[in-house]
Amino acid sequence: MKSLLGKRPLIAPSMLKCDFANLQADIEKLEAAHAPLLHMDVMDGHFVPNLSYGALVIERIRKCTELPFDAHLMISDPEKYYQDYANAGCDAITIHIEAVPEPGELLEKIRAAGCSPGLVLNPDTPVEAIKPWISICDLVLVMSVNPGFGGQKFMPVALDKLSAIKELLRDDQFLSIDGGVALETIGECAQHGADLFVCGSSIFDQADYSEAVSGLLAEIDHKTR
Repeated sequence: MKSLLGKRPLIAPSMLKCDFANLQADIEKLEAAHAPLLHMDVMDGHFVPNLSYGALVIERIRKCTELPFDAHLMISDPEKYYQDYANAGCDAITIHIEAVPEPGELLEKIRAAGCSPGLVLNPDTPVEAIKPWISICDLVLVMSVNPGFGGQKFMPVALDKLSAIKELLRDDQFLSIDGGVALETIGECAQHGADLFVCGSSIFDQADYSEAVSGLLAEIDHKTR
């Protein structure tokens, strides 16, 4: 992930929304659109109500592309499974502060496994919950929807969190936003400090992925210039 620092802002397509029946074709279209990384949404049916996919699927996807993988573990016991995702080829692994209230040791284990560690906080979780561990993260992810479902509307409460967290980050740390990120919302997210934007419907519901990605980047540029 460190290699992407100089390429910010970054659009990270959320593979929760991809066409799994035509996965190779979707990845090729994302590569052609110059997507710099892929966001892997892992759901366990416990921490969040839905199930998605796990390390075995990600391992298969790893064989289809050299793009970096940002794995978002929406699971109750990430310490039990983080090594599986490292072994599957993930480059970054983010865990929820709501699942691991004292995440310091696990963040260090994720780094020792060769991955960039990150923390995620839900819309109802205050920034204070992650403050003690921000310095050992490579990535902080702010949820702008309640995790577990795609296609939800953006929750503006995330904007103030982005601003507050941005003040606490070094320049070599990513600030990511996930949930309802689209042309109508991405500019404000960038204005409040986000530099990594997880986008699902705003890419995969479009006929032309290249046009979708370039349009999102253009909106960021327009709002932050």
